[in-house]
Amino acid sequence: MSEAGNGEQRCARVRLEAARYRIEGHLTLPRDGYRSRVSDYLNATQRGPFLSLSDVTVQSLDDGKVEQHPFLAVSRSQIVFLVELDTEPPPP
Repeated sequence: MSEAGNGEQRCARVRLEAARYRIEGHLTLPRDGYRSRVSDYLNATQRGPFLSLSDVTVQSLDDGKVEQHPFLAVSRSQIVFLVELDTEPPPP
């Protein structure tokens, strides 16, 4: 099955925390309907074991060091919590 086209998607800015990192990035979701909520997407195990984020900031909880990355795949099993910050247009 193919992914929805750009007009059928929205980009949500999310913050998640893993054991040693706080991560913020854009998560691409369907605009409406099935799996359009972050909680639905997070619990959709058929999408695989990773969440794909873009325009990512990673902060170490150990030393506070901050890194920027255009893309990051995060293992669902390592997520302690995740919150949606806001909904934005996809990054250019």
